[in-house]
Amino acid sequence: MSFSGRKLHLIGIGGAGMSGLALVAHGLGAEVSGSDRAESSYTERLATAGVRVAIGHDAANVPEQADIVYSTAIGEDNPEFMRARELGLKLLHRSDLLSELVSAKPRCIAVAGTHGKTTTTAMIAHMLSEIGADPSFFVGGEVAVGGRVTNAHWGDGDVVVVEADESDRSFLKLSPEVAVVTNVELDHHGTWGGGLDELLGAFTEFVAPARRTVVWRGQSRLIELTDAERLRRFGIEGDDGARPEDFTAYDVQTPVDEPAAGTRFTLLHEGASTPAGLSVRGDHNVLNALAALAAIDAAGLNHERAVASLAGFRGVARRFEPLGVSAHGGRVYDDYAHHPTEVRAALMTARGAAKDGRVIAVFQPHLFSRTASLARDFGYALALADVAIVMDVYPAREAAADFPGVSGWMVATATADARPGMRVLWQPGHDDVAAALDRELREGDLCITIGAGDVTRVGHSLVEGRP
Repeated sequence: MSFSGRKLHLIGIGGAGMSGLALVAHGLGAEVSGSDRAESSYTERLATAGVRVAIGHDAANVPEQADIVYSTAIGEDNPEFMRARELGLKLLHRSDLLSELVSAKPRCIAVAGTHGKTTTTAMIAHMLSEIGADPSFFVGGEVAVGGRVTNAHWGDGDVVVVEADESDRSFLKLSPEVAVVTNVELDHHGTWGGGLDELLGAFTEFVAPARRTVVWRGQSRLIELTDAERLRRFGIEGDDGARPEDFTAYDVQTPVDEPAAGTRFTLLHEGASTPAGLSVRGDHNVLNALAALAAIDAAGLNHERAVASLAGFRGVARRFEPLGVSAHGGRVYDDYAHHPTEVRAALMTARGAAKDGRVIAVFQPHLFSRTASLARDFGYALALADVAIVMDVYPAREAAADFPGVSGWMVATATADARPGMRVLWQPGHDDVAAALDRELREGDLCITIGAGDVTRVGHSLVEGRP
C-alpha cells in the first residue's frame, strides 16, 4: 500500500475517528487537508503535524484531484460534499479509508460493543506498546500510548488495533483476526430499526471472519451464536458459568476512602492467579481490562507480561476524566457517557470517588432519537446523583423538526419520577447551567459533566474560573 503522493480531503477532519485517519495517512506520505466546523484538540494536533485544516465548511476548501473522505455525520447538503460531486471526485466513507489502512497490516484486533470499546482499544494499544510490539492503532478518543497523547499511530509491528463502530454499520467492513465484543445493547435506534435482534445479527456477522472471538460471558445470546472453538470469554467473579479458560477478575477493590485511588483485582486464568491494578476506577473498567487481556492472549501474544503494564494506563480523555477544582471548592470530572448504562457506570464511579460529598450530575442528552427511546432509562440512571441538572438535547446529525416534542425536558421529568424528592433542575443552555452551578456547587461536592456533545465546556469553564 502506498499513500505517497495521494491527495485526501477529509470533511469533518476534527472528529475523533477522522483525525486519526488523517494523521496516519499524512505520516504515510499522503497530501492531506480537511475542514471542520470548530477548532479542537484534534485539529490542533493535525495542524502541528503539518495537515492543512480549514475551520468552517466551504466549497472552496475542496482541492482538485483529491479523494474526498466523509463521515456519517456529514450530510449530502454539505457544501464540500456537493462540490466534490460536481467535480466528479472519488467519495470515500470514513470506514472505507479505515478498512484500507487496517488491511495493510497482516494482523488486526478489532474492538466493538455498545460500551467500553474506546477504553478497551486504548488498553490493548497501551499494553502492546509496553511489551514492545509497537502496534498501529485507531482509537475514538485521546490516550497516552508510548509516551505520546494521540488517537492514532502507525507502528512498525504487524498488529493493528482498531475501534470498530456499530453506529453506522461500518464495523462490518473489517475482517479481524481477533474480534472483541465488550457488550451489546440497543443504542443507535436510527440505524437498528429492527431492534436488538437485528443488532445481534450484525455482531454475529462482525465476528464471523475472526480466528478468535472475545466476548463478555454475560452476553449469552451472542455466545450462543458464536462457534465455541473460537471463543474466549471474560467476566467478574459471580457471573454465571465461569470456566478455567475464561479471564476472570475476583477480589475487586476500589478504595472508597481514597478518592484518587484506582482499582485492584486478581486475574484468574487457567488456574493461575495474578495480581493486577488499574489507575482508573470502576467495575466497568475491570471488564474492559479483562477484554483487553483476553484479546492479547487470543492473538497469541504474552498477556502475562501485559498485566504488569495495566497500572500505567492513565485512561481515555472524557472517561471519568478529572478536570480540577472549581472556585467553589468542588472537584470536577467529565465523562462521555451517552447511554443509560454508561451514565449509571459513570455515576457509580463518581459515588465511590465522592466519599462523603454530594454528586452533582450535569447531563446533556445526545441525539433526539436516543432521547425519545431511552428518556425513562436515563432518568433511572441520573437518580444515582444527589442533584441532577439536565440540559437540552445535543442534536449532532439530527434535526429537531424531525422529532416533534422530544427534548431534554423528557429526561428531567423522568429523573424526578424515578426518585421523588430529588433535586432535579431543567437548564436547557450553557448559560443556564453555569448560573445553576454557581448557586449549587460547594466545597466537598463532586460535579460530573456527562454527555457526548459539548457539555464538556461546562466542566472546563468551572475549573478555569469562568462563570
